[in-house]
Amino acid sequence: MLANHFSLPSGAPSSDFLSQFTDVDSSNPGAKIKLHHGTTTLAFRYQGGILVCVDSRATAGSYIASGTVKKVIEINPYLLGTMAGGAADCQYWETYLGIQCRLHELRNKERISVAAASKYLANLVYSYKGMGLSMGTMICGWDKTGPALFYVDSDGSRLKGDVFSVGSGSTFAYGVLDQGYRWDLTDDEAMELGRRSIYAATHRDAYSGNSLNLYTVKPEGWIYHGNLDAADLHYDGPTGPAAKGAKPGEGYGYEVRTKGLSNKDTERAGEVRPEGELRQGAGTTGTEGTT
Repeated sequence: MLANHFSLPSGAPSSDFLSQFTDVDSSNPGAKIKLHHGTTTLAFRYQGGILVCVDSRATAGSYIASGTVKKVIEINPYLLGTMAGGAADCQYWETYLGIQCRLHELRNKERISVAAASKYLANLVYSYKGMGLSMGTMICGWDKTGPALFYVDSDGSRLKGDVFSVGSGSTFAYGVLDQGYRWDLTDDEAMELGRRSIYAATHRDAYSGNSLNLYTVKPEGWIYHGNLDAADLHYDGPTGPAAKGAKPGEGYGYEVRTKGLSNKDTERAGEVRPEGELRQGAGTTGTEGTT
């Protein structure tokens, strides 16, 4: 067997076998096995480095298989990879990438660049294109050029950029990211933006949730800032080491954000209503007053 070559099962191509029973490539909508993948991951570059934030829910169809998945792979002290798609695919190939990055260091007496690491992964998964891999990853790190961020997926696509979000909840995360992102964010502002973006996805996307893991990448390497429960974020806001940049005691939920600003018709002490004003109070069945 050749070096760096993996044996494949004999007989029909694995992609044909897979599509008989699953809807993995959309060619068999009547398949009995529905592979619903769900997650939300994000990473963005800013003046202080790179912010990485992910949720922790793994789904198997409509079943929540786990709420404690670590969707950030620590490739080496200066490189992080995120997971979206098939958990086994991402874990295996990003761990394998870590082996190759270490071999590069031993051969060349220097750390591998983020660009080279992402290119290695893209080339690797491209050789298995059409065989059922499901991966949408971000490779984040710091090298001689500074902070660098690449998106790599199982089709072999590789994109360099400043802001990426991957997964079923990424549309919700992008909505918050696009509103709040700018290059000159401080570390605290970047952490708050990352938390709020993933929170929005966990709140609206059924396949994302449970908790958040927060990382930053700096010149000295990546730093893990801790785990935050999504329900606690909703009601109470972030606490602990991962709460930098947040206002203590202020949750992210709708009721917290609209308290005192809601258009709900509530009675207020001492308030005098204009005569004839439409009002629909709690416990009433219609409107009072005149039109």
